[in-house]
Amino acid sequence: MSATMTLKSSDKQPWYKEPWPWILMAGPGIVVVAGFVTAWLAVVSNDGLVVDDYYKQGLGINQRLQRDHQAAAMGLHADVMRSGQQLRLLIGSTKDARLPEVISLKLAHPTQAGQDQLVKMTSEGQGFYGGQMALEITGRWVVSLEDPAGNWRLQGEWLADSGEALRLVAKAEK
Repeated sequence: MSATMTLKSSDKQPWYKEPWPWILMAGPGIVVVAGFVTAWLAVVSNDGLVVDDYYKQGLGINQRLQRDHQAAAMGLHADVMRSGQQLRLLIGSTKDARLPEVISLKLAHPTQAGQDQLVKMTSEGQGFYGGQMALEITGRWVVSLEDPAGNWRLQGEWLADSGEALRLVAKAEK
């Protein structure tokens, strides 16, 4: 017998039929696929956290604060109630302010601007307004209620899942 071992011709297989090359290539292959998935998610998702015109928005802060002061001077307060996608609104005033026929209610998601909704609330008489949301909402939302002329505004945060009405009261902060 010789000291060297000889391989039989049946032991020789092409490399692609062996498991080890495939096991070694699986790791880098998974990383490449995950990179493409991550790039796709970055392109198609809108995080809405950064606005393009941040400077103009900063300049407009005084105008928005003036609307809050106007709502406080009018003594406005409102209750927002919801049932599914239907919204009801009851607005009152301590100073007997004249209310418009249509009011805009904006629901802004704190982190995802793509989910924001603008609901047109139509007067039903006696300070009641009704409207319908385009999509069902859950979680925390920033609610802004404005007249069509943009003279006053009521704002507040709402946990939509709580089932309770949201009370908006004008803040007269300086």
